[in-house]
Amino acid sequence: MLRVPLFDCPTFMEIKSAMSISNPTTNDLCSLSASELASGYARRTFSPVEVLDAVFDRVERLNPQLNAFFYLDREGARAAAHASADRWTRGESLGALDGVPVSVKDSVAVAGMPMYRGAAPFRNRKPSTSNSPPAARLFEAGAIVFGKTTMPDLGLLASGVSSAHGITRNPWNLNMNTGGSSSGGAAAVAARLGPLTIGSDLGGSVRLPAAFCGLATLKPTQGRIPHLPPSTMRSAGPIARTVEDVALLMDVLARYDARDCGALGPEDGSYMSARVDDVRGWRVGLLENIGFGPNAHPEIHEAVRRAAECMARAGASVEPAGPLVDSDPGDAFDRIFSARGHHEIARLSDAERNALHPAVLQLAMRAVSMPAESYLAAQDEIEGFKMQVAERTDAFDVVLMPATPVISYPADAAAPDLDDVHQSIVPYTAMFNQTGQPAAVICGGFSQNGLPIGVQIVGRRHQDRRVLSAAAFLENALGVVRNWPF
Repeated sequence: MLRVPLFDCPTFMEIKSAMSISNPTTNDLCSLSASELASGYARRTFSPVEVLDAVFDRVERLNPQLNAFFYLDREGARAAAHASADRWTRGESLGALDGVPVSVKDSVAVAGMPMYRGAAPFRNRKPSTSNSPPAARLFEAGAIVFGKTTMPDLGLLASGVSSAHGITRNPWNLNMNTGGSSSGGAAAVAARLGPLTIGSDLGGSVRLPAAFCGLATLKPTQGRIPHLPPSTMRSAGPIARTVEDVALLMDVLARYDARDCGALGPEDGSYMSARVDDVRGWRVGLLENIGFGPNAHPEIHEAVRRAAECMARAGASVEPAGPLVDSDPGDAFDRIFSARGHHEIARLSDAERNALHPAVLQLAMRAVSMPAESYLAAQDEIEGFKMQVAERTDAFDVVLMPATPVISYPADAAAPDLDDVHQSIVPYTAMFNQTGQPAAVICGGFSQNGLPIGVQIVGRRHQDRRVLSAAAFLENALGVVRNWPF
């Protein structure tokens, strides 16, 4: 029987020996995962204060090139690091995230920190007065929330461009895009500016940047991570360099918060304790034709096929899946997101609207002449598409597919196809925000030009652990070596 533990990684002492970490350098400390940091704190090999100083040192050196952060809370983070160090010294840590530096997306409210949501007209808004559920869980767990990361305007672009923040660049190639909208967070984690970040996903916004930046992530079942304001489509999500760290963060973020009226109730068990004992008998779908939008780059399809072959060799039954839908939902999505965008900017002056990124303003202004009937019809159309997607994926334990249709595109572009800015990047991701299904991304390899390729793993609603287990199995089986940039 094949047994593949979900988190089959070397012990911390093996890592410590390999890195000669008795006198750790900045790069040593910043290269450790969140789980490894907790092990080091417990052994007094280094302290949260040393780790935070190392992270700030790297941010100081690299952020001018990357533009991943727009705000750093140096004073608050250092106070939190000293408090964490004291807890570890007393043997009273709050858990595996205690003292771990975590960054947070611009649109996730943190008390006392600015929240522009990537939009220049919002830069004069006062700092947040309360913590969103994801931020509250981080503080309860002792994590050090040390800065906020960049994002495109209102989260309505799947790109690293922003009227408030400028251009965020991919650490693997500074001329290339990070994807979005959790653009700064993904750039930060790939550049080892902290091991963990919190993003949010409305149509692919944690999965796309994870794919472009060679990272792991999970868009959970809708409602599994409480968030504000409540949404039937948007979910907060963890981004990390390993699936293990994604699971570690899920154990904290998935705790119930009554402020989100759509939050799922408490669940038993831990994401960190999940295991894949034997994938023999699993039914795995291989989706190569989604049924609409641009076809994925051949190198992306090849990476997805390699992942499917790994599961087949381990005894899973791999079968063709898809297409997901019978026709193109792009027009319905455009109408819904145009109305959403216009609602966001309805109270802005003309001057403030003109300060937005042109692609977002163009999307929002399409709604000006949209009849209410057209908007309601779009919602009904999406409901029909959702039934098709749920029905066609329900037969499988997991479905493997591309995360993106392209490997990347220029850093300053709003999308790979400027004639179709809002649909050309999200065909493989957006429908699962509508159905609420969990979807993970791992690095499935690298393109000929040295850029990461993401593989997406989709499961049934409420099967988040199974999705993460499959992600960890593939991360281990594929054995992709990532020589991290910088």
